[in-house]
This record gives sequence, C-alpha cells and structure tokens, in this order.
Amino acid sequence: MSAPSAPTAASRLARALPLPAGAGMARMLVERNLRALRHGWLTVVSGFFEPVFYLFSLGVGIGALLGRIDLGDGRSVEYAVFVAPALLASSAMNGAVYDSTFNIFFKLKYAKLYDSVLATPLGPRDVAVAEISWALLRGQVYAAAFLLVALAAGLVQSWWALLALPAAGLVGFAFAAVGMAATTFMRGWTDFDYVQLAILPLFLFSATFYPLSTYPEAVQWLVRASPLYHGVALCRDLLLGSVDAGLLGHVAYLLVMGALGFVVAARRLERLLLS
Repeated sequence: MSAPSAPTAASRLARALPLPAGAGMARMLVERNLRALRHGWLTVVSGFFEPVFYLFSLGVGIGALLGRIDLGDGRSVEYAVFVAPALLASSAMNGAVYDSTFNIFFKLKYAKLYDSVLATPLGPRDVAVAEISWALLRGQVYAAAFLLVALAAGLVQSWWALLALPAAGLVGFAFAAVGMAATTFMRGWTDFDYVQLAILPLFLFSATFYPLSTYPEAVQWLVRASPLYHGVALCRDLLLGSVDAGLLGHVAYLLVMGALGFVVAARRLERLLLS
C-alpha cells in the first residue's frame, strides 16, 4: 500500500483557518478555492494596489498641502497617518465584498458549482461558512499587505497596530457575510451596479478622508450608522494607540452585522439550492 501523500500548502492553510467547530467539511471548499487561485492570482494581487495608490496620492500628495489633522483630543497627526488606517479598513472591505459578490454569483448562477457541491456531504450552510471564510481570507491578505506598506512608510504610531489585522478581519467578515447575502437576491450582472452604488459612498463618506467633526451635524449620525465608519474608527484608534472602551461598540456593530449577514446568506442558499 502506498504511503499517503503529504498535505499540500493549500490544505495546510485551509486547516489553519479559524472556522467554527464542526466546519471541517467547509474547509474542503476553502481548499478548493485555494487550488483554483493558481489560475487567477493576478486578479487577487491587483486588488491590493488600489488602497496603496490612494495612500500615496492622497495621504502623501494632498497631505503635503493639508498639513496636520486635529484628532480632537489635543493631538494632531500628519494627514497620511490619519488616512492610512481608513484605507486599511477599506482594503479589507473591498477584498471581502468583491469576492463574496462577483465570484459567488458566477459560481451560483453560471458555473453551477454549488449544485455539484451538494452531491458531496457538504450542505448549504457549509457553503456559506466556506465562502464567507474565503472572502475573509482574501480581505485579510489585502489588509496584511497594506499594513506592511504603512509600517514601512512610517505611518504606524503604536504597538496596538498589531491588533489592526484581526480588526480588519472583522471588517472583512461583516462585509463578506452581507455581500454574500445580497448576492443571493441578485438576478443578473446588471444588479452589481447596486454593489458599486453602495461601496463608493461608504468609501468616501465614512470619515475615511476627513474627521467626523468636519461633517454637518445633521449628517454625522448618518456617518456613524455606516458600517465602514465603525471599521475605520476601529482600525484608526488601534494604529494611533487611542484604545478605550469605545472600541467595543465598533466590534459589537461589526459582529452583529456579520452574524445577520451569515444567517440570511445560509437561509437563502438553502432555499435556492434545495428548492
């Protein structure tokens, strides 16, 4: 009898994912996505550059004109230092959203991948766990690479920044779950115009490029309701070392958002795949 083959890098990475207990079957689908990445790695790599370009064009270029930003607590920082955490959160959001919308829609409606998956012991909830975990992993890769760029550029102000990576993972989880839930309602590619319609205002108006205090008071409550605002505030406080109990509110918001998105996505997949 031949000896069993050594585990591949894809299978080792899939087993290392922090999936919930009992999600062993979901890891198989994550491993499948990792193997398929060999044919589409350029798309993943290209998604990293957008926030980096924003960082150096706006943070460094425009930052030279704006000078320092008042944080409202007696401190001020360079504009690039202020913008970098927001772009970190945005990077995690973009990686998670685009993977949990475009890719999942193609697999669901055209490749019919999940119909084949259901011929195995995997069920619709395993699919939801696996695909949300995969989107989260992609968002984490973007966030980790961006954090290294920010560190190399001298834009990290505190050792609390080490927690910015799991914080970005939480942002990715929240947006991946909601993105997948939204994808199950989409009927065609034209519906993806709504994805961009949602993502662009979040990116521009979540205190990403300006302090919250610069918005009119009547608009500030809308900004605070934005999910990306909570991700931006969480990452910004960690990178700047402004750690207090208020961070728990941002964490709770993103956890609830992700949990609700997962429940809707799982139920919708059950209805679409088992009906």
